[in-house]
Amino acid sequence: MTLDLDFVRRRFPAFADPETARWAHLENAGGSYAAGPVVDLLTSLFTTAKVQPGWDFGPSVRATEAMARARTAMAATLNAGADEIHFGPSTSQNTYVLAHAMRPMWVEGDEIVVTEQDHEANSGVWRRLAETGIVVREWTVDRVTGLLDPDDLDGLVNERTRLVAMTHASNVAASINPVRAVADRVHAVGGLVLVDGVSYAPHGGVDVEALDCDVYLYSTYKTFGPHLGMLYVRRALLPQLAHQGHYFNESRLETRVTPAGPDHALIGASAGIADYYDLLHAHHFGDDTDADAVARIRAVSGLFAEQEAALMAPLLALLEARDGVRVVGSTAADPAVRTPTVAFSSAKHSSAAIYDALIAAEVSCGHGHFYAPRLVTALGLDPDDGVVRLSMVHYNTEEEVARALTVLDPLL
Repeated sequence: MTLDLDFVRRRFPAFADPETARWAHLENAGGSYAAGPVVDLLTSLFTTAKVQPGWDFGPSVRATEAMARARTAMAATLNAGADEIHFGPSTSQNTYVLAHAMRPMWVEGDEIVVTEQDHEANSGVWRRLAETGIVVREWTVDRVTGLLDPDDLDGLVNERTRLVAMTHASNVAASINPVRAVADRVHAVGGLVLVDGVSYAPHGGVDVEALDCDVYLYSTYKTFGPHLGMLYVRRALLPQLAHQGHYFNESRLETRVTPAGPDHALIGASAGIADYYDLLHAHHFGDDTDADAVARIRAVSGLFAEQEAALMAPLLALLEARDGVRVVGSTAADPAVRTPTVAFSSAKHSSAAIYDALIAAEVSCGHGHFYAPRLVTALGLDPDDGVVRLSMVHYNTEEEVARALTVLDPLL
């Protein structure tokens, strides 16, 4: 069984637009195209139910039902309960609110571990708690590869550790970190584990129970959906959090980390992500009603992995063969080791110059630190120029990657 790429690309309206379709979109780590079921739901909800939910008139009922369906559907994709899922405008804002909610759980002298590898959304908010008496310890990266060594946790985690904030897969280094092994170690001393899965989720099925994490960060606009941040918080943890919503909602756990609701239609439209996965599963495997959402996505993700390995292999091979080129993270084109987000720098050219050449060839990409300036700086690079990043997902074609290689081959 292989991924039916023609079927996949027909599910994305962007590829039917002549102007958009001109570009080889290799900046998916910054935001993927929206799947057709998402666009259809959003259009329908903006047309028929763009009203305040919670009332008994028709459009309001539709809005309420759409939001409830989205919470249930998206929770199921993570193997979570609907009451454990919370939507906010972005992951950065979700973690900001979460840090305020968690701080009262701890006393001065308690410790938090953060990494040098993370996007700033899962770094800065926790580091700022040092101003309130929390001891912040840093899990540093290898200065050459940008990778984390799990053994380094031996000197960081102790009986005062209250939280380890880590990434499932860095949006620059791309390597997949051993979340479950870290969770076992941290839980053994009574701490919590918060995982930024934003850069991992578009490529692999997420099972928060199997990972045994306490919090999982997810951005729907990087998983083919609307521009929202989604937050999983373990049910047992929710009552311990200081309520961040309106005082009259304090008894409602669903408002614990949601001071104000984002656009109701965007929440409802996020169910289209689950619908898209179901379309792929039905097309490739048939309508297996016995498989739960996690199993269906795991099956589909297996098809993604094969396609994404084929996409990143020639790019990684070219970069590894060029003198003066430095790839951040592993150079193995193995979906079990890394995601297909490839960041690199060159001793011959600035990242800005390489970026300009790719843009001129209508290859969507970016350069800089990608909100991970601590990682880029640790690698000895100027964070403003930073690295060039080419990031693929399953809907990309080998021809699109070849266009990038046509630019990079003579340049590097």
